[in-house]
Amino acid sequence: MLIITIKQGKEKSLLDKDPWIYLSAIERVDGKFHEKMKFGATCLVRSSKGEFLARAGWSPKSQIRARVWSFDESEAVDHAMFKRRIQAALAKRVPLNAKPGKPQRLINAEEDHLPGLVVEYHAIQNGFLACQFQAAGVDAWKVAIVKALIAETGCPNVYEHTDYLMRKAEGLSGGAGVLAGDEPPADLSGIR
Repeated sequence: MLIITIKQGKEKSLLDKDPWIYLSAIERVDGKFHEKMKFGATCLVRSSKGEFLARAGWSPKSQIRARVWSFDESEAVDHAMFKRRIQAALAKRVPLNAKPGKPQRLINAEEDHLPGLVVEYHAIQNGFLACQFQAAGVDAWKVAIVKALIAETGCPNVYEHTDYLMRKAEGLSGGAGVLAGDEPPADLSGIR
């Protein structure tokens, strides 16, 4: 597992629960070379004194090198965590009640403790979930996230809408397209 050590004095933002870890705050990254190059790898974040600060998703090409998954040392980053986070986000926003042409925001990235993930529901045909995977961490967990979204919403159609500039800044390639179910209609409006 990668271990990120934060520079002395730069851990204040993490102690204040800011989920972004910038390159400039990192003293060093320990781990095998292939781990350092793996987009979305889960890493342990420590203070300069070696104290636990967080678990985060690694992004080796971004200025935001890691986005925090959890500030709780006992919380594992796994399928169950994503399911819990998606359930909590949806509990604030269900029932699905979007009107055609006006999407309903279901997951709003850091606000819902899913950094880099934006999901909207579109009430057309049998319904569509439009997802943006804007960070390496959520991109690495895409399959688990899509399965949890389908299970929790009952919406069978999931489409990835890509913000190419944001993904490029993360070092990720484009990825627009169908992730599950049917192709959305060409006039699917409101995807941002």
